[in-house]
Amino acid sequence: MTLIQKLIKLSLVPCALCIMFSCTQTNQQDQQPLYDNITVVDTLVIDENSVPIFPKKAALTTDTARRFSIDLPKRCSVDWNNQNIVSVVPEEKIEIVRLETGDPLPKLQVSDYDFKKLTVKQALDKLLDGTDISVVEDGEMIERITGTISSGALSDAVELMAKMGHAYYSYDETVGEIHLTHRGKWLIKMPKNESIIMALLDAMHGADMRNLLVNWDDKTVVFEGNYQTEREVAKIISDIASKKYMIGWDVDIYRVYPRTDNPIIWMNLLPAFGEKNIKMSIPGVVGRALVTSSEINTKTLQEFLSQQANVVLISQGQFVIPNGWQSRFDIGQCSKEERLETDLVIGATATYGDYAGRDKIDSKIVLRTSNGELSSFDIPSSVGDNYVIVGIPTHSFVTTPETLISPFAELVVFMSPRLISIVDAAKIPDNALTPLAGDALRAYLSE
Repeated sequence: MTLIQKLIKLSLVPCALCIMFSCTQTNQQDQQPLYDNITVVDTLVIDENSVPIFPKKAALTTDTARRFSIDLPKRCSVDWNNQNIVSVVPEEKIEIVRLETGDPLPKLQVSDYDFKKLTVKQALDKLLDGTDISVVEDGEMIERITGTISSGALSDAVELMAKMGHAYYSYDETVGEIHLTHRGKWLIKMPKNESIIMALLDAMHGADMRNLLVNWDDKTVVFEGNYQTEREVAKIISDIASKKYMIGWDVDIYRVYPRTDNPIIWMNLLPAFGEKNIKMSIPGVVGRALVTSSEINTKTLQEFLSQQANVVLISQGQFVIPNGWQSRFDIGQCSKEERLETDLVIGATATYGDYAGRDKIDSKIVLRTSNGELSSFDIPSSVGDNYVIVGIPTHSFVTTPETLISPFAELVVFMSPRLISIVDAAKIPDNALTPLAGDALRAYLSE
């Protein structure tokens, strides 16, 4: 082989190697998947096959779990096909019992005993001097008491002295200790009627009591608090027990979108239903409340509105208040979805009884948002009447400078009051479970 041939042969080797390497590289490229979108974030390659990475969240209750409530289905639904505007329920005793009282105190007798400006612990230490019972404070007790204990049972003396110092005691027989604390736990045995239960719970919430443990199976409520809490609950129970009536409302809230660039023509209600079915027209700062007969109900109202607009049910529910009390309905609590209007609260105060010689439901309805009162209406009505609040612009709830919502969209509130009569169980008529209407209703109301 000549020198030239050797040189040619040697020069072909690198070329062959290059060709082989190129083929191998091409095959490898053919076998690798090609990605249209590749993003690099903090040196991590993110593509459509990547597993999403989320930041760590704090250990907080999730929003959907926080909103869970057994009583919401009871509050947030109305059976308009079986509405009973007058109900008769039996009067039942509402009992409150303190829990965690410990063991019974020994059956000892005490002599007459005077004390002046002593703490509860000091007064009890002096009373129990010479016994094997000691007193322990579970928390600082600074209140000082002055008084006289007459001779009698030890348990009565300890109970009285604890109440004087706004304290609660429990006795541990095993170690012979009386424990004093400023807080207690109670159980309320509620009546069976769910409307009264709702009123009781709403009243307790209104008194700023939270974390109520409600057992809907055995109709009991457990709550904790101090001496002031116990007094407020006792007042609520006493007030509810003394009432002969409760007033409930069934509520529908709609957003109405006119189909044209014109507002809803509410005057068309008169020819549509007749003047006799619209009894009163009450203006507010914003909007107007109409008192109507039962001929204008959720079905007929929606039929009237659908001729001019699209109607969307935003919220629905019910609430009950003792006669003369105040309560509220939170639209957002029972809303079908998040909307501008879910910030709205309907407040109601009502009394059933004599109104210028006639039995009326004298009510005040207030519309409020987080920004304050929007409007209010004083409404005297008869049992069987309905309320329709109209003319509340949806733009009242818009917080941005501009919006896609039509300026003629408005909120419509339909409220149907109902009367709950609380009577002695022995006096409940045989047909009390039958819905009262027509002649039977008029006969009942005239009694």
